[in-house]
Amino acid sequence: MGLQEYNRKRAFSRTPEPKGEVRKRSGGPLSFVVQLHHARARHYDFRLEIDGVLRSWAVPRGPSFRPGEKRLAVETEDHPMTYSHFEGLIPEGEYGAGHMAIFDHGTWTPDGDLHAALRKGRIDFELEGERLKGRWSLIRTRQSGKRAQWMLLKRSDEYAADLEADDLIGALPPPPADAPGASTRSGLEIRARKGFDTERAMSKTRTASTRRASTKTVKPVRKTATARATTKATADLRAIKRTAARLAGGAKFPLGEFVEPMLTVSSDNAPGGDDWLHEWKWDGYRLIGQSGRSPMLWSRNGIPWNTRAPELLKMLKDFGTTAVFDGELIAVDTSGYSDFNALQKALSDKDPRAMRYVIFDLLAVDGHDLRGVPLVERKALLEQLLTGADPHLFYSSHIVGNGPEIFDAARGRGMEGIISKRVNSRYFDGRSSDWLKVKTVETREFVVVGYTPPQGSRKGLGALMLGQYRDRTLVYAGRVGSGMNSDVLLDLTKRLRALEVAEPVVEIPKHVPLPKGRIHWVKPKTVVEVFFRGWGGEGLVRQASFHRLRDDKPATPEALAQPETVHMSTGTSKSPVRSKRAGATKTAGAALAAAKTATRTASTTKSSARNTAKKTTAAKKSTRRTSLQIDLDTSDLPTLSSADRVVYPDASYTKQDVWNYYLKAAPQLLDEIGGRLLSIVRCPDGIKGQHFFQKHVKHGFSDAVKSYTLVENDGDEAEYFYVDSVAGLMSLVQMNALELHPWGSRIDAIEKPDRMVFDLDPDPSIEWPQIRAAAREVRDRLLDVGIESFPKLSGGKGVHVVAPLQPDAEWEAVRRFCEAFADAMERQSPDRYIATMSKAKRKGRIFIDWLRNGRGATSVASWSLRARPGAPVAVPVTWAELARAKSPSRYTLADAAKRTMPDEAAEIIARAKPLPV
Repeated sequence: MGLQEYNRKRAFSRTPEPKGEVRKRSGGPLSFVVQLHHARARHYDFRLEIDGVLRSWAVPRGPSFRPGEKRLAVETEDHPMTYSHFEGLIPEGEYGAGHMAIFDHGTWTPDGDLHAALRKGRIDFELEGERLKGRWSLIRTRQSGKRAQWMLLKRSDEYAADLEADDLIGALPPPPADAPGASTRSGLEIRARKGFDTERAMSKTRTASTRRASTKTVKPVRKTATARATTKATADLRAIKRTAARLAGGAKFPLGEFVEPMLTVSSDNAPGGDDWLHEWKWDGYRLIGQSGRSPMLWSRNGIPWNTRAPELLKMLKDFGTTAVFDGELIAVDTSGYSDFNALQKALSDKDPRAMRYVIFDLLAVDGHDLRGVPLVERKALLEQLLTGADPHLFYSSHIVGNGPEIFDAARGRGMEGIISKRVNSRYFDGRSSDWLKVKTVETREFVVVGYTPPQGSRKGLGALMLGQYRDRTLVYAGRVGSGMNSDVLLDLTKRLRALEVAEPVVEIPKHVPLPKGRIHWVKPKTVVEVFFRGWGGEGLVRQASFHRLRDDKPATPEALAQPETVHMSTGTSKSPVRSKRAGATKTAGAALAAAKTATRTASTTKSSARNTAKKTTAAKKSTRRTSLQIDLDTSDLPTLSSADRVVYPDASYTKQDVWNYYLKAAPQLLDEIGGRLLSIVRCPDGIKGQHFFQKHVKHGFSDAVKSYTLVENDGDEAEYFYVDSVAGLMSLVQMNALELHPWGSRIDAIEKPDRMVFDLDPDPSIEWPQIRAAAREVRDRLLDVGIESFPKLSGGKGVHVVAPLQPDAEWEAVRRFCEAFADAMERQSPDRYIATMSKAKRKGRIFIDWLRNGRGATSVASWSLRARPGAPVAVPVTWAELARAKSPSRYTLADAAKRTMPDEAAEIIARAKPLPV
């Protein structure tokens, strides 16, 4: 393709991108780079060195580490080889405007003849990067468009994992300080994707107390080395002490004693308004430090750190005055970025060169207690005090206001998160909703309860087995195998081998799958922090990646207790100002209590609403939990054609009989399928003729059948359909629809299913009593995790066990739960159950069909006819009725319309619970 298009699209006088020149190869391996590009549409740029240029593809969702999972890769113009080093901000108005950061780089090796592969449209290759490794493929599709469309996919090997690129950006460093358009790393001097200007944010109108806070960009490393013994060179120390005495109002600080630090409350969003300031979330060890003649260091748990960081202790001793700081000990790598692994190595090697004590709060000066002083005044005094200090002691700067924009910018730059604090907050012991932790990637601390052996060329261990406390009981929570470099692997292996025990010390629920092969169980003494993307339905962490070892935390329920998460308004909110520390403590404590009360109130309101709904539902026999209105008017029905056509020859039922049945069953059937996307089985020549399975809107549909545009799993849009009226239902019947198969979600929450369905599909050798027993076992196993269910006679070969859910969890979480549930049943009773649909392997067993629970999957509706001899109907029953039923085809066209939803099932639907985590 060459670089003509690349050069034509760029004005190099205005963009910092390198000018395009084809480079002649000088031997050596081919290189690759993957860049995270926050352009108009966020995407990853995947680039392979081919013929002296970087052949490039835009991958909207980023690479997936799951074997066989395809990701769209749109071919773009070739880029020069020098682009592999480019990070920075492409100015607004220029082609590709937005921030570019390197996600991964390394070397790649094609399989066979590269140019033949390009011509063929399939490149199989191996990557050797820091994050992307192993075997991959790029496959050109036949999709038309301005650009060639390919699919990028991971092939099965030892590097395949349940991960995707977005899971790993928490470790992605921000761009270098000298990157064009990028800002310094001293705090949150960062720019959001759409022109957020930190200077403009800092100059916004502030309250009187806020104006005292410094919002200047402060460089983290001081260059005034001559003033390390005293702050007198750049600040009047006596004036600082006088100010501290005035602000403290006579309150004295207990010097030499540990004070419990102020802790954050987790929030799922950043607060707006100028009464909040925002700081970088540092990645290190939280330390309380006391400077002066008797320096001290304590961890957040009160453990003395004097011997662990002796050089930092010396800096505090030489500081020049007695002060008490709250901050984070971090380490920076050779590029100047924070690196937790580098910190652990520096502490182990007692090498202080990379260490920095980032100080974000000032608790006392010269014995004057400042904890009752508003935060902005404490920080203003802190900035003065640190001016000219040792370069290893630096001030954590902040930005006032614009919380959502700051958070978006942090997320766009791949940062772990921000800390938002009320500008007038006082400092008190323990957790407070005046300080919020807002993470871009969820992390949590777990107890290591075991590990698996390494595979392939990996050294040390394979994966860590994780546990978490639930009501003080240690419960298995999944595993993590990615994110650990060789040093971490070897260190953890050494630690864990010394803790090995014969039996697991963790509770493992019956439905939870364990990895195959040997597991080394260990004593619960080690704590790790893990990135993850929520919880799978089986209660295990999803897409986990190791973050760091937490050897500063004991593996106790108290230390690992999870604080409540709050949701903050994005508008301005006010906080009362108190001048006394006791008053401040009460105010902050009341704020936390109010947050908890709000949570309880919301929960009570939901519960009350559910109870009301339950009573109404039971009275009306309605099971819909949706705002969709069902139209039962029968005055405008379509005209029935071919009424005498025989549909069920064995029973002599005609199309008129089918019409009459569906008209009678319409109220309860529409209650079931109303607002759900449908797939239908059409039998224009009766059940003996050809069957058509249809899920998309076709020409000839009545207006009473509603269309719904849906983005399918492959990214393409398609027209689906649903019905919300008797007229719509009967229009489908007129089109010779016999079977109705709805989605597990409704259109008002299309991505959140409100039920799980386990279809018990037996081998022909299985007898009916065995199927009923299997249904009861599914029921009992679901009850073990707090989920109620009811049976449905399928009208086919087996039974459906239906488990209603609150529509909170998304499809993937529900699917994973159902898969794990079925896998556990197979593992524990392999002679009775199978979790794969292979009929060849099903001999003598029942297939626990969990596949009905994925996005786009369907299951037969209650009161739907089946295209089988005898005109059977799928009908919900009670567990007692199931015990008496003689077959899954108990109800037919002749009697099913008389059935309504059993009270027992209606009540289970009304009190549906969330997917267990």
